Amino acid sequence: MEYDSHYLYPSAIYADNKPVMITTVLGSCVSVCLYDKVRKKGGINHFMLPYWNGQGLASPKYGNIAIEKLIQQMTAIGCNKKDLVAKVFGGANVLNENYSVYNIGRRNVDLAMKMLSAHGIRVESSSVLGFRGRKIIFDTYSGEVLHQFLNKTNGRKENP
Repeated sequence: MEYDSHYLYPSAIYADNKPVMITTVLGSCVSVCLYDKVRKKGGINHFMLPYWNGQGLASPKYGNIAIEKLIQQMTAIGCNKKDLVAKVFGGANVLNENYSVYNIGRRNVDLAMKMLSAHGIRVESSSVLGFRGRKIIFDTYSGEVLHQFLNKTNGRKENP
């Protein structure tokens, strides 16, 4: 089977009927990969912050918007919400010590888990938190995600 490839930038969502290998790189951002095992279709988002504050545009930069829109796009391409499973990645504290007081990564992960649970979507696997960024490659046909930790650790030691 021939695959297209796509790089997913922050604040973006991707879901399509055709098989695609989607690559993205995550630090404190989070990606939710949704997969319909019956129809062999997948979609992914990449959000930067947990909640939209209601001002300006409701952008997929925010997790509460990105997750809702991803679910909508998955159903729009013929997926059934009851057949969706999720894989969640990211949420690392890769920024400086002072920034960590905001806990952006943890808040992004907590939001993703809470929203998926509220939608009745089981989280099949995850690689979240810690101090290292991640590169992921999502196969939208098989639902498999290749995952690699990035080397930068901000001088901290951590076991992968």
